[in-house]
Amino acid sequence: MELNYINTTNINSGLENDAEGFIRSSENIYQDQLCIAAEKIYMNREERPLVLLSGPSGSGKTTTALRLAALLGNKGLQVHTLSMDNYFLPASAGDFPVDENGKTDLESPYRLDIPMFSEHLEKLSKGEPVEMPIFDFTTQSRSDFIPVARKSNEIIIIEGIHALNPEVTGDSDDFTTCMYVSVRTRIRTKYGLTLHPRKIRLMRRLNRDRLFRCRSLEDIFDMFESVTKGEEKYIMPYKKRATIEIDSFIPYEATVYAKMLRNDIENNREAFAAIEDGDVMLKVLTELKPLSEELVPSDSLVREFIGGSSLNY
Repeated sequence: MELNYINTTNINSGLENDAEGFIRSSENIYQDQLCIAAEKIYMNREERPLVLLSGPSGSGKTTTALRLAALLGNKGLQVHTLSMDNYFLPASAGDFPVDENGKTDLESPYRLDIPMFSEHLEKLSKGEPVEMPIFDFTTQSRSDFIPVARKSNEIIIIEGIHALNPEVTGDSDDFTTCMYVSVRTRIRTKYGLTLHPRKIRLMRRLNRDRLFRCRSLEDIFDMFESVTKGEEKYIMPYKKRATIEIDSFIPYEATVYAKMLRNDIENNREAFAAIEDGDVMLKVLTELKPLSEELVPSDSLVREFIGGSSLNY
């Protein structure tokens, strides 16, 4: 997938000239990619009934899975969406991998119950029922097991950061379609500085984690550093397995974050500037004219990170 660029001046002018039109065209860029992906999945539904959807943190995997399910549903298919998070090993399982600092490696694929997941993957491809665990993050344990089965002409979309890792998915190439979703487009400031897509995902997390996970700004910055290391080690090496790639960037989205993060920026400029490319992120957020979240469509991917979505996450 080619890299795309957009500058802050064009974003501002697009919204100033026709806000509703610019928002609509922004959403259509993402929607058009989903339509193409849905058509490919539909055409291969008999030999590849399972879809493995991977992407780094903040890439919009869940929204992508749900929107794909809706598009495939419009084609007459019954679609199930499953999260790999339910296959986390419970805390009682024993020792977990540690990172170079001796802390638990939260990004490691070996935190998953790989034998169970691989077994379930193969059974579901054959239409055999499985008992999928439900993982409770609060207690770090399995709270329940629920039956999952795939009938003929049904699709299962399985999303998770390790969905393309062959050590996790096993020998599944013959019956799966591999997808990778992430932010690919780069934002340029009016002075030519370029913001790495990773920082768009950080903006998304800054909103989501504070709103829904009660994390402080400092905690999010610290966690994102370890998350980034995990991406480079456990996710990026396998993204070439994907036969479908989605750029989840929404051209107007940073203007919404600029509004929602305004107070944080004013009160924590040093903290923002201290992170890698933090100065560029600050320039982007301050150059963009804030956009009210009320203008964001209810089914937009942006809603995954700011709330108010019509999708059932």
